[in-house]
Amino acid sequence: MEAIVYEEFGGPEVLRHATGVAVPEPGPGEVRVKVAAVGLNPVDWKRRYGWVEEFYPTTFPAVPGLEFAGTVDKVGEGVDDLAVGDEVLGWTKTGAYAEYAIAGLVVPKPAELSWASAASLPVATETAQRVLDLIGVRAGETLFLHGAAGVVGSVGVQLAVAAGVTVIGSASGANHAYLRELGAIPVEYGDGLADRVRAAAPDGVDAVFDAAGHGVLPVAIELLGGADAAKERIATIADVDAGKHGITFTGVMGDPEAVRAGLTAHARAAEAGTLAVRLADTLPLKEAARAQELSETGRARGKLVLVP
Repeated sequence: MEAIVYEEFGGPEVLRHATGVAVPEPGPGEVRVKVAAVGLNPVDWKRRYGWVEEFYPTTFPAVPGLEFAGTVDKVGEGVDDLAVGDEVLGWTKTGAYAEYAIAGLVVPKPAELSWASAASLPVATETAQRVLDLIGVRAGETLFLHGAAGVVGSVGVQLAVAAGVTVIGSASGANHAYLRELGAIPVEYGDGLADRVRAAAPDGVDAVFDAAGHGVLPVAIELLGGADAAKERIATIADVDAGKHGITFTGVMGDPEAVRAGLTAHARAAEAGTLAVRLADTLPLKEAARAQELSETGRARGKLVLVP
């Protein structure tokens, strides 16, 4: 089969477009999926550099990619809830940058949801929901979401607003109109951020979701009054030095059954048009190195999707 493979840590140049790669076989309780679309995530290139081995240990040769959408192609022993031909989305055990992948956790793909949109949902919706649950944000409260225009951040905005939360979202000026469309109050990145957040939320901020990093955690602690107890209401997915500030870094998926139920609900919401992941571009699988390089720049306005 066609796949993207790398055999050492490094830059985009270590990614190799390979043909003739062995097609994986499903074991007991597993299914094989013919991949229709792959969602590219920053963790893909962070893994390629070897930066997140603590959370995602690598065995070489490795195939990148966590999330996909596709069609069940083969069913392993003991699987009775999925059949060949079922359209699904979810996570893979063997790497998604490939024609075929062994599915990890999957849910049915709604019929009216495009392949690209389906492949964009698993990581972003699970991550955003996990953080919102972790910091316990609830209706009537105010959330500061740093990096609100990014893929995970924008999903977090939508989920929080739908739950009755007021969201102050930081982003570059070019993305402020987009954040207003999502229901957030935008503020500019950079020096003076804490003052701009206070001006946007004169009654204060109840919780902070850091989706961008760049040293914002001291600002987050300041916004919540600096008390140690307040740190329980701050979480980051982007700053691996969070522990130095007493803040939770969350990078591991939660309870599988809760994740499955959440993804099912989020996929239905996406089909209904009440939840959306902004798509930046769709590229052929063979251009994975270029796609990861673009992701690294941070200039992709939305999700990058690869198609085998």
